[in-house]
Amino acid sequence: MDYLSEAEELFEYTRMLRRDFHRYPELGFQEVRTAGIVALELSALGLEVSTGVAETGVVALIEGEKPGPAVLLRFDMDALPIVEQTGAEYASVNPGVMHACGHDGHMAIGLTVARLLHNHRGELTGTVKLVFQPAEEGLNGAEHMVAAGVLENPRPEACLALHLWNECPLGWVGVANGPTMAAAEIFEIRLTGKGGHGAIPSLAIDPVVAAAQVITALQSVASRNVSPLQAAVISVTVLRAGEAFNVIPPEATLQGTIRTFEPAVREIVLKRFAEIVRGVSQAMGCQVEIDSHILTPAVINDLQLATRVQSAAGELLPESTLATDFRTMGSDDMAYMMQDIPGCYFFLGSANPDKGLDATHHHPRFDFDERVLPRAAALMAASAARLLKKN
Repeated sequence: MDYLSEAEELFEYTRMLRRDFHRYPELGFQEVRTAGIVALELSALGLEVSTGVAETGVVALIEGEKPGPAVLLRFDMDALPIVEQTGAEYASVNPGVMHACGHDGHMAIGLTVARLLHNHRGELTGTVKLVFQPAEEGLNGAEHMVAAGVLENPRPEACLALHLWNECPLGWVGVANGPTMAAAEIFEIRLTGKGGHGAIPSLAIDPVVAAAQVITALQSVASRNVSPLQAAVISVTVLRAGEAFNVIPPEATLQGTIRTFEPAVREIVLKRFAEIVRGVSQAMGCQVEIDSHILTPAVINDLQLATRVQSAAGELLPESTLATDFRTMGSDDMAYMMQDIPGCYFFLGSANPDKGLDATHHHPRFDFDERVLPRAAALMAASAARLLKKN
């Protein structure tokens, strides 16, 4: 089976879908038009399609010629609250909403994979479960889909997901052995001091100064409490305090994220995070409240599945650069599916600096080289087929 040639033949179809999704982006759990198009395309193949899964999710089944195991393929659907600045002819027409992470491409790839595998269902033993997931961007749509029963009826023995990756060029493939995306925590720190006049700080307890000290002290956790051979990130991304130039506010709020791969490292980081925030705040005379919770666990590839996807990439895309040690501190809620089912999450380089298509993910000018679309569809289809090949 030459999945790459077949995917290339479907390129116009894939690109048409991608540009349509890009032009009409929808935020998490609001993907009504998007899900409708996905369901329509899957139904046109005669597949069994379920809609409204975890609000706007779509699930379809491709039955192989003979009964056998099931493999789940996940494709995320949601866009981001970003004002697009690409100037592309297919730029978003929905004000303040943009596909700035590649999910428009993921859906187009998923629908192309559906066509490829449907055409070859006679060579499959088992079932392919196509999952088009809402709300990946911070709203844990995958967790909602798991709660809605997406891992049952049939229960998959393996799951696969992919991401177009603009940090690497077209022709690069990343399939890690083990951890590949970080666990993510969200935190909010509320510091309460005593407000006063900006010209008489001795009569106040300044939460802004305390917040600055907390931010600085937190940077020592990764550099001094975590081994240099391990990875951790603490990023304070929001600081809110005050309304006037001459008023010391009574309160300051910090928000941010913590990223780790390994449970032992996560435990150390969370412990030191709490100790530093409370200790520094107390030393500066402020009361403090900490609210933190996990957004998603780490994405950890099953070694056997990763090896099979690597093998498929080597045969299908022999000219590509294959990275088997790729990691990113980015996160993905696919981790919730991969907690219960062995899985492999892989990446395909999609940047082309010569065409100006190299803005990073979540950037207003994000766009990618569409030549990656058939490569990605072919690799996903070939990887799934390997797991369901007839004896």
